Amino acid sequence: MSQRSRTVSGQLGVRSLGTRHRPPQLDYRPKKTIGMAKPDAAQISKLLLELGKRMELEGGNPYRARAYVRAAENLSLSSEPLDRLINEGRLTEIPGVGDAIAAVITGMYETGEHPGLEVMRKKAPPGVLEMLRIPGLKADRIRKLYTELGIASVAALEEAARTDKLKNLKGYGAAFQAKVLQGIEISQGPQGRHLHRAAVAIQHALKDIARAHPKWTNLTPAGDFRRGCELVRDLALVAVDPKHRGGTKMLSHGELTLHLCSPDRYGVTLLLATGSAGHIRALADLGKRKGLTLGPQGLREKTRVLPAGAEEEVYASLGLPFIPPELRETGEEVDWALGGTLPELVTQADLRGVLHAHTTESDGAATLQEMADATRRRHYEYLCVTDHSRSAHYAGGLKVDEVAAQQKEIDRLNKSSSKDFHVFKGTECDILADGSLDYSNDVLMTFDLVIASVHSKFRMSKKEQTDRIVRAIENPHTTVLGHVTGRQLLRRPGYEVDMERILKACAKHGVAIEINAHPWRLDMDWRWCRRALELGCMFSIDPDAHSTNEIDNIRWGVLIARKGGVPRERVISALNLVEFKAHLEARKHQRRSTGKRRLENRSKKRR
Repeated sequence: MSQRSRTVSGQLGVRSLGTRHRPPQLDYRPKKTIGMAKPDAAQISKLLLELGKRMELEGGNPYRARAYVRAAENLSLSSEPLDRLINEGRLTEIPGVGDAIAAVITGMYETGEHPGLEVMRKKAPPGVLEMLRIPGLKADRIRKLYTELGIASVAALEEAARTDKLKNLKGYGAAFQAKVLQGIEISQGPQGRHLHRAAVAIQHALKDIARAHPKWTNLTPAGDFRRGCELVRDLALVAVDPKHRGGTKMLSHGELTLHLCSPDRYGVTLLLATGSAGHIRALADLGKRKGLTLGPQGLREKTRVLPAGAEEEVYASLGLPFIPPELRETGEEVDWALGGTLPELVTQADLRGVLHAHTTESDGAATLQEMADATRRRHYEYLCVTDHSRSAHYAGGLKVDEVAAQQKEIDRLNKSSSKDFHVFKGTECDILADGSLDYSNDVLMTFDLVIASVHSKFRMSKKEQTDRIVRAIENPHTTVLGHVTGRQLLRRPGYEVDMERILKACAKHGVAIEINAHPWRLDMDWRWCRRALELGCMFSIDPDAHSTNEIDNIRWGVLIARKGGVPRERVISALNLVEFKAHLEARKHQRRSTGKRRLENRSKKRR
């Protein structure tokens, strides 16, 4: 088996200046082996990773550079010997490895190096590559920092930003330095793969292992992927070997850990491999109170091992119902189970409509007709088209006349469509700096649904940003509050807001909170869902789809909703078509009533 390989994105943790520990610089180069043995998958993946990073640094095609990085990450997870994959012509079965990269891997395998990589290494030391991990810091900026100021590491960059040493470069003043420091802080925080990237890697690993070991059964994802965490740090699988005896055996394939067990220990092995540490600790504490000991072999009552072939058996022995993996995080969920208050979580099958989707009218890749057809093929009952509003110039936001034209097209499409499917008129309307919405009331009245979202001025103070969002929530035209903090995982933090105040406003005004299912966002954070439920908030699980394929983002939003304990009855996109139309009609009636009251109030003031 290959040694666990390090990647820039996963294991390099650079700390701030001061007394805190700072790890040594990462060495990308695979170690030379005695007798010039052929390199293995882990060694080749390190070369591929370095190649991709240096291509990005030199300003090459960014998609090509990212393709090398992705191929490197997935190659490191391969459980089959590299020579077998090459000899059988199966390299392209690895996600992200096409014919061109397969040829590069084969060349590296034969020679132990890549032509041109040594030349690239002479242009910049390894520390410069480390700076590519800083969110928001582009390769051209890094090149300039190195060539003009000699900054060759994250540590040197941090010191320069803190001491205002970058200001002599045009465009590298106070705002840039603040952004750099923020990016360094993000790079020190939780890392890992986005959920959709982890899913691709895990699916490949499952197929790989099933092919290599056809008699193994119960191949199951575990770890934080199974728990629906927004970032996947540890890729883990469980498998049953019918011939295995004794304790669980752990095998490593790059960043992947395989837990191999016998059939009678599958349940407890899956439970422990799924975690979290807090959940397992809570189960063990409960076991102690009952005179039981929880260990790798299962639950023991003195010397007797209780049944552990399925997770349900372990929970039952502890007097608990089955606890869904997404809830297994803090240990608090064990108390809910004991008290009979575990929520019945929403499932993907519960969702009946798609409420956040863009077309070619703004920044989408598919036409209205194509988005509608793709939604219907997935057996949803309705689609709400929500192209960007006019202030979103960068995203092709719709002008007022373009809104009218799109709505006529939606009417035409609905007339020709069957009665069991409907396209609603919507907008993702920018929340402006003062909290007003991007269209006038007359235009807003023409929409069936309005998703109000912040897309600008992220650096407002916490109070200003909260005031801005609350005012948008109070607008009677707002149906859904879009991606509440604006975060992008591993890219930028959310803007600062008083979440308690926002949730209370949503509950008061009947505005649903979006769980944005785009895997870069997964916003709002699941940790706030329970408080939102306590306050009476409704949710909308939305794909934020910019193409037909991205409609399937919904699966990631469902995971986050489940992790937050959200039940079906609190999700407006789980309403069937008749129920959803009634919901929107009720909102329209509320708008008319609110508007009438405002006119009456204005009339009284004039008198």
